[in-house]
Amino acid sequence: LSHPSMCVWMIDTFGNEEQRRRFCPSLCSMEKFASYCLTEPGSGSDAASLLTSAQRKGDNYVLNGSKAFISGGGDTDVYVVMCRTGGPGPKGISCLVLEKGMPGLSFGKKEKKVGWNSQPTRAVIFEDCVVPVGNRLGAEGQGFSIAMQGLNGGRINIASCSLGAAHASVLLAQEHLTVRKQFGEPLASNQYLQFRLAEMATRLVAARLMVRNAARALQDGREDAPVLCSMAKLFATDECFGICNQALQMHGGYGYLKDYAVQQFVRDIRVHQILEGTNEVMRMIVARNLLQG
Repeated sequence: LSHPSMCVWMIDTFGNEEQRRRFCPSLCSMEKFASYCLTEPGSGSDAASLLTSAQRKGDNYVLNGSKAFISGGGDTDVYVVMCRTGGPGPKGISCLVLEKGMPGLSFGKKEKKVGWNSQPTRAVIFEDCVVPVGNRLGAEGQGFSIAMQGLNGGRINIASCSLGAAHASVLLAQEHLTVRKQFGEPLASNQYLQFRLAEMATRLVAARLMVRNAARALQDGREDAPVLCSMAKLFATDECFGICNQALQMHGGYGYLKDYAVQQFVRDIRVHQILEGTNEVMRMIVARNLLQG
């Protein structure tokens, strides 16, 4: 998920001509894939406190530290890494692009997750990893700004995935209510369940409109795009998880069986309320925008 809307966009937007020529063609064709490396074992929501360090030595940086929960880690080819080249806080962070196979770059075990089982997630580890200065995106100290701007697209992406799961869950619930009989008649004849289905479809449409509105603002480069992306991510991931969970409930005991697809949607999109900034952080961003405005 972080490949197109974050990593490739970041290289294309902040990279110089040589970096764009070197990385973008194979990433855009998806011959190669990239991973976004911001989160660390000790810094999740507080990303500006990251500790992975990059010491400048001549024409290289020597990178030490580790990243956690990296989607595609170990399987992808390119790693866009936020690291500390200066003092504490966001202004001391820079962005380096690493390639798989660089000496000193290694990976942890494949994490066992509740959902998202088709995508490997691993720690990414740097032990005296030598990275050419020519692999730095933007200027020293610009990394945190690059990372945060990349997250705007990531939030739209995650919200969109939630829309897909919720849409599929509404269709599954619709079919199940029509086919399943209880007390001598289809579940679809029960007005309570009819109303719940209507609410699910309405919430889905509202979430979809919010995501499209934020995506358009981001595409147009509007000043309010970051807060709209945060609102859309918060609303869509919360609402869509509720829709999938309600669809599972409508399936009764069958919904809890792995033979039925609805349980997978519930497992897979639960993490969307955590990824790309937790929904608590989304609320902080929106509130800060309102109170500073």
